[in-house]
Amino acid sequence: MADGGDCLQTGLGGRQAPDRERFLTFALTAADMLLEVSPEGRIEFAAGAFQSRLGEPPEAWLGRAVERVVGLPDRAAFDGAFSTLLARDRLPPTSFRLSDASGTPISVAGLRMPAAQGAAQGAARGGTGRFCLTISSLPRQPLRACPVLAGGDAVRDAALRRADGATDVLSLIEVAGPDGRPPGSGAMGALVDGALSAMLRIDSVAGELAAGRYGVVSRGPLADLAGLGAQIRDAARGAGLEATVETRSVPLLADGLTPVQRTRALRYALDAFARGGQRAMEDAGFDGAGLPGFVSRACSRAEALRRAIAGRRFALAFQPIVSMGDRAVEHYEALLRPDPEVGSEFGPPGDFVALAELMGLSEELDWAVIEAASAAVRRNRGARVAANLSGLSLQSPAFRGRLLDHLDREPALASRLMAEVTETAEIEDEEEAARTVSALRERGMTLCIDDFGAGAAAFRYLRAFRVDMVKIDGGYLRNAMRSEQDRGILASMVGLIRTVGARSVSERIETEDEAGLMSSLGVDLGQGWLFGRPGALP
Repeated sequence: MADGGDCLQTGLGGRQAPDRERFLTFALTAADMLLEVSPEGRIEFAAGAFQSRLGEPPEAWLGRAVERVVGLPDRAAFDGAFSTLLARDRLPPTSFRLSDASGTPISVAGLRMPAAQGAAQGAARGGTGRFCLTISSLPRQPLRACPVLAGGDAVRDAALRRADGATDVLSLIEVAGPDGRPPGSGAMGALVDGALSAMLRIDSVAGELAAGRYGVVSRGPLADLAGLGAQIRDAARGAGLEATVETRSVPLLADGLTPVQRTRALRYALDAFARGGQRAMEDAGFDGAGLPGFVSRACSRAEALRRAIAGRRFALAFQPIVSMGDRAVEHYEALLRPDPEVGSEFGPPGDFVALAELMGLSEELDWAVIEAASAAVRRNRGARVAANLSGLSLQSPAFRGRLLDHLDREPALASRLMAEVTETAEIEDEEEAARTVSALRERGMTLCIDDFGAGAAAFRYLRAFRVDMVKIDGGYLRNAMRSEQDRGILASMVGLIRTVGARSVSERIETEDEAGLMSSLGVDLGQGWLFGRPGALP
């Protein structure tokens, strides 16, 4: 044991830990740290070298998400590994990086606690149980580079995961050429990459949200963000390139906002910046007041948005979802497309939906989409259509009653109208949401969890709700095409989905190589441009 000075701690709720038994277990593992974790991923017991490794005593970690022990760049991978533990009761030793300043290589292994072995299947469906995780140091090896220019998904995921960090900051950097457009030269990207690499620590994540637009999530503000902009300009000039650089910092601490409001506002900010840079953020209402100030100003736009929804100022485009075996179309996903005039006022579809959630208009928007999808199904008797359903609507008794009345008046709709539960807004009342899921399935409606793996909540939904399909976030496919470790994580997720009796769907499949990989991993259904772009129902 690396640090004998750190003592064993009791778990939550006053439960007394059998210190001697725990100490023997800890000694036999030859690990640096020992954790007991709930199926929801919360630490219930901690022992070992937390003080020396992570700068806080073990008791400070009680109640926290276990993923915070792992370095930020590896947390998405850790979520996938934890799903393996939930599905198979065992996590073989898997390498990650610790969330210390140097990203110490560690090995994490896990087992379901023996007392809960008989309840393994029940826990996978939302029951109780505990898991033991051991964390051991690995010999020092050359570390993977900090994921500079890792992609927009990495930055978005990192920003949303930092919900409880009082000092965490999102830095936004926009680089443009002399004409004001994002530079198309690969040399410029290399210059930005090099400048960011010199500033980042292991607990930072940086990536390109869109051409010329970069995001960095860090513990505390970057040392000299304005200086970074000047450095990029000087480096570009030295390479014979002209560039303008604008920077902005957005603190992730949002006093006065609920976690749900903070998440929605942050998603909206990132989408606005990726779409149109600093100007789009200002047009959306972001300024020096940060996330709380934006939420306050956004309220003034609620009435115009409500009128757009009530007037059904949108259309639906339908993208096929096919069987990976014979490529036959199984059903279509209905994708919202605002009218051009509405889109110019509120932004693209993602922003339109995000603003509706932020303003408390999710139920009105979801109901409008349900009606439009129902009309499409009536017009095309051979089609099955999946409509996106916000978690906010799923947990609403009023929305549930309205939807059930809709299906009861027209029972034939239930077998042809499907619902994809999105994670854009996290479900707060899981009991009400579970009642909605059960009532819809009783009427024969197929339900799917959308963007599985994009956030920690989706893993919880899989345990809490009985669903028929699970759509894996497209980022896992892209990573799996590059990394054997990520392929293993994706395979574990497919196995977990199969364990709970659901079918797996892979999105964003664009090439035959990607389709071949998904088929080899046992994915049931596929969606992406390879099989068809969104359009009218055939």
